[in-house]
Amino acid sequence: MAGTNRRLVSYAGYDIIDVSAHRHPVSPSLERVFWYQHLFQTGRGRECLAEHRRELCRLLWSEWSPAWDFDEATFERSAVSFDNPDFVDVVVHAYRHVFGLEAGDPLLQPLEDRLAQKPAIIVPAVTIDGATDPLKPGGTEDHAGLFMGKHEHRVVAAGHNLPQEKPEQFAEAIVKVQGWL
Repeated sequence: MAGTNRRLVSYAGYDIIDVSAHRHPVSPSLERVFWYQHLFQTGRGRECLAEHRRELCRLLWSEWSPAWDFDEATFERSAVSFDNPDFVDVVVHAYRHVFGLEAGDPLLQPLEDRLAQKPAIIVPAVTIDGATDPLKPGGTEDHAGLFMGKHEHRVVAAGHNLPQEKPEQFAEAIVKVQGWL
């Protein structure tokens, strides 16, 4: 990648999913926050998402970003994507794959194997945490050692949907990393 103009703004730090680690429990308080991930492991969860996708996703938005008072128009702009015919299949497969219960695309396995080695991020990066994100309690500042290029970590008063909750701060991070090159 030498000589390229690559950069990264990463919400939630070094967020390469470690499938082998997901086969083991985390603290009970965090398992409780991940209730929807457990639901999606079952046929009942697939059916719930299929039949109640807007209601379920609105609930998750509210839980993930507890201080964000989004309006109906904001939700509906994103909710259009829930109507895609493959939405339920993609969501359920993704969460089952993360738990190691469904195989990924065999064509992508070489890439999965490389990512499992937890490679360092070598491009300039700004990482951002939402201070009230229940999915990343305590933030991801401890990921700093995984960034070998120029790196800055920020904490913003937001939950899990930081780009929509605080678009100005997210845009500032993009401008910052762009200015490094």
